Amino acid sequence: MASKKLRVKCKPEPAITIYRLAFKTDKLVYIARANKKIKYPWAKSRIAYIGTTKKGARRIASSAAWKGEDLLYQYGIKHLDFHIVSCGKRPNVESWKKLERALIIRFKEIHGAIPKANKVGGKRGDEMNYFSQYKLDDIIKRLS
Repeated sequence: MASKKLRVKCKPEPAITIYRLAFKTDKLVYIARANKKIKYPWAKSRIAYIGTTKKGARRIASSAAWKGEDLLYQYGIKHLDFHIVSCGKRPNVESWKKLERALIIRFKEIHGAIPKANKVGGKRGDEMNYFSQYKLDDIIKRLS
């Protein structure tokens, strides 16, 4: 007796796309952006997570799987795009960590809360001394 054959499906959209930019530097910041806007106290935004890595694209891929599991089960969120944000270097300053904190702080000041998947952040330190507020706002606005 012949058994029923299983159906095979292949989605046309890629599960993960990695660009060369992710390998140019190891220490960078990445922003997870949902396909739909998420409600925050003062405004809606597609930004779901702001993270940092000193291991480059490997960490972004692992974060996509780790954070994606929580976010993709929320109603209406079907996919996440990960965008890379980087900055220059300064001696004795972990600038990529300062950039992550500065982005989270500005996000909280604009939207009223830190991104949905972030757990900590939003308290001001000296992070804002290193970056232009206009540039941070522009990045957040573009990705929102």
